[in-house]
Amino acid sequence: QVQLVESGGGVVQPGGALRLSCAASGRTSGSFAMGWFRQVPGNEREFVAAVRWSSGHTYHSDSVKGRFTISRDKPKNVAYLQMNSLRPEDTGVYYCAADPTIILSNLFDARRYSYWGQGTQVTVSS
Repeated sequence: QVQLVESGGGVVQPGGALRLSCAASGRTSGSFAMGWFRQVPGNEREFVAAVRWSSGHTYHSDSVKGRFTISRDKPKNVAYLQMNSLRPEDTGVYYCAADPTIILSNLFDARRYSYWGQGTQVTVSS
């Protein structure tokens, strides 16, 4: 069993920055991976970024590449999403997700993750 606790959302002006954190409790060995997804009302959860826990390999969606960076602190069992150059279209509820056995091709699919955080609101507005 894995529990995820998120923090770091808020309101920021366009061009600003935020850092989200996701603390995981439980087993994080093997093929464990964590991802960030975002959702706006009426839409499905959209992949943002993911990190393979053991190797540190990272993956970012095209819409955030060059602006957002996912990272992880293995000893602390925490994943981060550093979000720079924020745009109004980045507004949404951001969720962290985790799975102990997810394969590479499934990292971008929200349906493949077993554990989810509670979500944190990010609002980009002037």
